[in-house]
Amino acid sequence: MPIILAIESSCDETSAAILNGRKVLSNIIANQEIHENYGGVVPELASRVHQQNIVPVIDQALKKAALKIDDIDAIAFTRGPGLMGSLLVGVSFAKSFAQALGLPMIEVNHMQAHILAHFIENEKNDHYPGFPFLTLTVSGGHTQIVLVEDHLKMKVIGQTIDDAAGEAFDKTGILLGLNYPAGPMIDRLAKEGDPNKFPFPFPKTKGLDFSFSGLKTSFLYFLQKEVAKNKDFIAENLNDLCASIQHSIVRVLIAKIRKAAEQEGISSIAIAGGVSANSYLIEQLEELGRKKRWKVFIPKKEYTTDNAAMIGITAYYKYLENDFVGLDIKPDPRLKV
Repeated sequence: MPIILAIESSCDETSAAILNGRKVLSNIIANQEIHENYGGVVPELASRVHQQNIVPVIDQALKKAALKIDDIDAIAFTRGPGLMGSLLVGVSFAKSFAQALGLPMIEVNHMQAHILAHFIENEKNDHYPGFPFLTLTVSGGHTQIVLVEDHLKMKVIGQTIDDAAGEAFDKTGILLGLNYPAGPMIDRLAKEGDPNKFPFPFPKTKGLDFSFSGLKTSFLYFLQKEVAKNKDFIAENLNDLCASIQHSIVRVLIAKIRKAAEQEGISSIAIAGGVSANSYLIEQLEELGRKKRWKVFIPKKEYTTDNAAMIGITAYYKYLENDFVGLDIKPDPRLKV
């Protein structure tokens, strides 16, 4: 089995992982808390911190895997999509590393990697999606429904036309006075709230596409109206507000994946991306799965956010196909599946 060093640097996490085949030997992630002060990721700051973190993170990954540089058979990296400056750090390091050691390079699509995280070797070693299956990929930057026909053959059949679901969580959370990233906090507070307390409109979009900008605007106007009447409205209703906006976002996601399953005649459904860790989304998908008799696949929480293990598993399947790239490879912030 090939031993692959994988690098992820698409946004604000610097991550390095080492895989032996499909088995993860190490998966180190360095977060950038500085962005909390700005309510979102600042691209220039992100790229600078990547430069500081990348060598220590790779060093830790090697040490945890109990391997040396000479043990590596290939190096993989995120080519895109993502922030240009952040991607440049990972791609440039991979090129230098590969050239110095004479190693083959494997470029990986970040969104494809989120989906293939489901194929990382696990304890059960048998609970993997069978082809074809549908994946609802939800993160801070993307919301897509992907038809997965093989490990390296995927087709986007639905996507957001404006904001991503994770972005909607973060922006509505900021309106509530929550820190960035707001999604996990909304999830926690919503557990004590009534999801039907404050109804918000269901966005209308064609086919399997999503839209969350109108929902976000509706939430903003609703808060402005209520706060004008009672300045303590948000504080007095925080749990219910979190539960209500979470319910509104999740019901859109569930409605679209249900429609996709019916349209494609597929009963194997997976979720991926940072928002796939949302407990209410998992609960609603599993409940629908029981009613529809779907096979539902939920990723391990450690592989939902941006991480290099998912880059490594994707690179493993590309390694088997001898799908390597040369030193002329460039990052692509808008790389598509």
